[in-house]
Amino acid sequence: MTNKEKMLAGQVYDPNDEEIVSEQFEYLNAMKAYNALPYGDKREEEYLRKCFGAIGKQPVVTQPFFANWGGKHVFIGDYFYSNFNLTLVDDGKIEIGDNVSWNAGCYIDSKGGVKFGDFAMLTEYVKIFSHSHSEHDHMQREYNGVEIGPYAKVYTNASILPGVKLGTGAVVATGAIVTKSVDDFTLVSGIPARVQRMRKFDGKDLKEMNQYMMKNRLFQTYDGD
Repeated sequence: MTNKEKMLAGQVYDPNDEEIVSEQFEYLNAMKAYNALPYGDKREEEYLRKCFGAIGKQPVVTQPFFANWGGKHVFIGDYFYSNFNLTLVDDGKIEIGDNVSWNAGCYIDSKGGVKFGDFAMLTEYVKIFSHSHSEHDHMQREYNGVEIGPYAKVYTNASILPGVKLGTGAVVATGAIVTKSVDDFTLVSGIPARVQRMRKFDGKDLKEMNQYMMKNRLFQTYDGD
């Protein structure tokens, strides 16, 4: 396997490989150019599309954002919003559905792959990890993808650890560290996160409300009762 194939497969690779460095610099320079644009510049979307692997309708990515591949391995649906200081370790793939929103300072490690369902939401300074290092050998790593289900919400300073899957409508409370998967419509909190209660949820009404709010650029998903 080439070093690039190893990287995309979640294996240890040489980041100084000539093929990797050449392609990586192309996307890093595109990211740098986007971050340097004046606020409100009409070229924002044009420049943004040079950064990411794919991006849908009406994206908003508040400057600055940072990604060690400039966004190349990130695939974004329609009406995406992220606030400033987004940081992506995008060696692996990040797949983002429609109407997804992330608040300021979020950190996403995609070495093991990360997926977001439609209307998923991260608030400030959420951290998501999809790989870990051995206690005894730093070069020995384990890659385990993360999935954030549709309508799931992760609140401020929470951390999602490798292998976790948040079900549809799941909620992670502020400061929680999630080590195990969370069922649909379930609220968890604490360190480690534990189930607190089930949510009241009307999927049809919630979807209609969120579509209205996101398409009108209000950037706040509706919780239900």
